[in-house]
Amino acid sequence: MIKQYRIAVVTGASAGIGLAAARKLARESVKLVLVARREDKLRALAEELSGETECHPLPCDLRDSENLARLFKSLPDAFAAVDILVNNAGLALGLEPAHRASWEDWRVMMDVNCVALAQLTHLLLPGMVARNCGHIVNIGSIAGSYPYVGGNVYGATKAFVKQFSLNLKADLLGTSVRVTSIEPGMVGGTEFSLVRFKGDERKAVGVYEDAEPLDAEAVADAVVWAVSRPAGVNINRIELMPVCQAPGQTAVVRKSP
Repeated sequence: MIKQYRIAVVTGASAGIGLAAARKLARESVKLVLVARREDKLRALAEELSGETECHPLPCDLRDSENLARLFKSLPDAFAAVDILVNNAGLALGLEPAHRASWEDWRVMMDVNCVALAQLTHLLLPGMVARNCGHIVNIGSIAGSYPYVGGNVYGATKAFVKQFSLNLKADLLGTSVRVTSIEPGMVGGTEFSLVRFKGDERKAVGVYEDAEPLDAEAVADAVVWAVSRPAGVNINRIELMPVCQAPGQTAVVRKSP
């Protein structure tokens, strides 16, 4: 049970892990600021959750930093004292090796996975510190610890999320504000791979073929577990993988005889 927190911001709330986390937090009677680009999906989710909690849909593009700042500085009074920030919005684009990758893809990943995450933290953290109450939950990835071919900038952005989380916790020493980095492995049943391959369903489905990946619910469970620990406990990192996955060996290229 979540005792100390009342209001949560969930980014990427229209699908996948964000959607699952919003639903689970609603069951804990936490009021929700739901953030995503697709207004229709946010409003449908707010209606779905209306019997469990109050919701404030906030449709926006996280890459529009000026609008993002304006929206969060003008939150309604009933949603202004944010206790939980779930920085879930993020994406991977492409699997090309670095020398053939699209610069625009790299820039979008850095803008969403790093810049927007940092900006939202910068906007909401001072209020948490002033109230001496809050929890930043950043959704990272095992890609931030274990490189793979084609992961280049995506993996680097998730390494940023991990290190940013740990450094936040160092700066917050002496306050009651907590920080957790949640780092899942392969997660199926979301739009992640469909976005990565820009709508190519064949490629997206192929990622999970003959495997049993995690689902969004499993990652959302980790979010709720972390924020529901006793107030004196900080969960620094949670790394979770499906049983069918493990950290791989380093790659070796061998010369032909």
